[in-house]
Amino acid sequence: MGEVLDLVGRSRAPQLRLRLVGAVVFTLGGRMAGVLAPLLLGKAVNILAAKGPAAAQVAWGFAGLAAGWALIRFLSQAGPNLRDIVFGPVAQAAWRRAGADTFAHALSLSVDFHQTKRTGTLARTVDRGARAVDVLLRVLAFNLGPTAIELVFAAIVLTKAYDWRFGLVALATVGFYGAVTFAISNWRIDHRRALIEAESRASGQAVDALLNYETVKAFGAEQRTADGYEDALVDYARASETANVSLSILNIVQGAVMSAGLGVMAIIAGMEASAGRMGVGDVTASILILTSLYAPLNILGFAYREVRQSIIDMEAMRALKGQAPDVADAPDAIALTNRHEGGADLTFEAVSYRHSARTEGLIDVSFHAPAGATVALVGPSGSGKTTLVRLALRLIDPQAGRVLIDGHDLRHVTVASVRGMVALVPQDVALFNETLASNIGFAKPGATEAEIWAAAEAAELGPFIQGLPDGLNTKVGERGLKLSGGERQRVGLARALLADPRILILDEATSALDSRTEAAIQQTLRRARAGRTTLIVAHRLSTVADADEILVIKGGKVVERGDHNSLLAKKGEYAALWRKQTREA
Repeated sequence: MGEVLDLVGRSRAPQLRLRLVGAVVFTLGGRMAGVLAPLLLGKAVNILAAKGPAAAQVAWGFAGLAAGWALIRFLSQAGPNLRDIVFGPVAQAAWRRAGADTFAHALSLSVDFHQTKRTGTLARTVDRGARAVDVLLRVLAFNLGPTAIELVFAAIVLTKAYDWRFGLVALATVGFYGAVTFAISNWRIDHRRALIEAESRASGQAVDALLNYETVKAFGAEQRTADGYEDALVDYARASETANVSLSILNIVQGAVMSAGLGVMAIIAGMEASAGRMGVGDVTASILILTSLYAPLNILGFAYREVRQSIIDMEAMRALKGQAPDVADAPDAIALTNRHEGGADLTFEAVSYRHSARTEGLIDVSFHAPAGATVALVGPSGSGKTTLVRLALRLIDPQAGRVLIDGHDLRHVTVASVRGMVALVPQDVALFNETLASNIGFAKPGATEAEIWAAAEAAELGPFIQGLPDGLNTKVGERGLKLSGGERQRVGLARALLADPRILILDEATSALDSRTEAAIQQTLRRARAGRTTLIVAHRLSTVADADEILVIKGGKVVERGDHNSLLAKKGEYAALWRKQTREA
C-alpha cells in the first residue's frame, strides 16, 4: 500500500490534498448515514404503532421522521458517487503515473531483455500492474477500510440504541462472514492464478503469431498455429470453469452466513418487542442496519480476490521495474554536443564482449575512426560486426575495454547525447504503423514537412512518394510491411539523414535494393558521409572499396585491417572474400 500512496503523491493530480480530504469525508459520511437512516425509519414506524397521540400528531410525526429517513438515505447513497467524482482524477492520475513509469522502464531495459520477451505478455504486465493501483485505491481505501469503520459504528449504535446483544450479533456475523470469505478466497487464489496464467499464455501466443504472420503463412502453418491457440483457449476454459465453480461455492456459503445472522437478529428483536422493551419500528430498524452492513459485504469476496490479484499484478510490475537496465547514465555522466562541424572521433580500445547465448564474442578489438573517416567492418555472419554496432550506439556496454567518442568513455556520457550523435540505418528497418512522414520525422521531433521531403529525396524516395495517392500521409502498415524491403531501407536512410548525426552507421543499409537503386543510393551515401564519421557493415565488398580503413572480423577478432588495395595485396581473408564475390558476380 505504501507504493500506491507514493504513486498518489507523485500523480500531480489537480488539488490533490483537497480531493483526498473530500473523498474521505464523502465516504465516511455516506457510511455513517447508512447506519443512522434506519433509526429514523424505526422511530417513524413506532409512532404509527403508538395508540396514544391524536391522528394528526401521528401523521405529522411520521411524515417528519420519514422525510428525515429519506434524506439521510439519499446522503448515504450520494456519498460514494460524490467520492468518485472528487477522487476520480486522483485515481486516474495515479494509474497513469504507474503505467507511464513502468512502460518507460521497460523501454530502458537491455537489448537482450527485449529480444527474449513476449510482447503480448509484457504489455499485459504493464497494463495489469497499472490498473492494480486503481483497484487497490478503490477497494482498500474506499471499500474494505470504510466497511470496517461502518461495522464498528453500527455495533456502537445498536448497543446504545437497543441492547448489547444486537451489537454482538452484528460483529459476530460480519466477523464470521469475513473469515469464511477470506478462507474460501484463499483457496480460490490458485484457481484465479491459473486462470490469469492461461489467459496470458493465450494472449501472448496470439500476439506472437499475429506479429509473425508472414512466417506462419510462408510455412502453411495457419491451421497449426490456430490449433495451438485453441489448445491455449482450452486450458483457459478449463481454468475458467474451475474458478467459476469455486466462486459459486463462495456465494452459497456467504448467503448462508448472511441469512443466519439476519435470522438471529430478527429473533432477538422479536423477543425484545414481545417483552415490551422494543417497538415494532425498532425491530425493523435493527434488521435494516444489519442489512445495510451486508450490502458492501456482498462484494467482500470479489474485493478480497481483486486485492490479492492486484498485489500479484503489482508484484509482476515491481519485478519488471526491479530489472536494472544494463545501460544507464552514470551519476557524473556528461552530455556530448551534436552541434559541431565535422564528424566525431570513434575509438575502440581493447574491447571484449560476449553474449550469454553465444559461444564466442568480441575479443580485444581495437580501432580508431578519425573524425570524417569511413571505416568498414566485413567478415562472415556471427563474427561480431553487429555487436560492434551496438557498442557504438551504446545499446550495450563492453565487458572489457572502452568505447570512446571524442575521447569520452561512453559509460561516462549520457545515453541520450550518444543517441543524438549517432544514427543507424539497419539491415531490417523497423517502422511504426504510421504515415511515411511520421516514420521519417521520428528522428527529429518537430521537423518541418520541407525537412522531411529533403531527407526523403536524398534517400531516393521522392518519385516513389509522389506516386502514392496520399503521398507522405500514406500509412506503411504494421512494422512497415506494406512497403518492400528496399523501400523500408530507403525510409530508414531518410530517417537517419534527417537526424543529421556526427556518426553514421550503415548496417547492410543497401542489402534489400536492386543494383540500379543501390548504385544511386551509394552516391547518396557518399554525399551523406561527407563531413561525418561513418561505420559501415557490409557483406558485399564492392560497397566498401572506397573506405578509409577496412577491418576484417573473424571469430570476434580483427584478423586484417587496411584499405582495399593493401588488403588485396596481402592475399589473406579479405582477398579470398573479394575473389569469391567477383567470381560469383
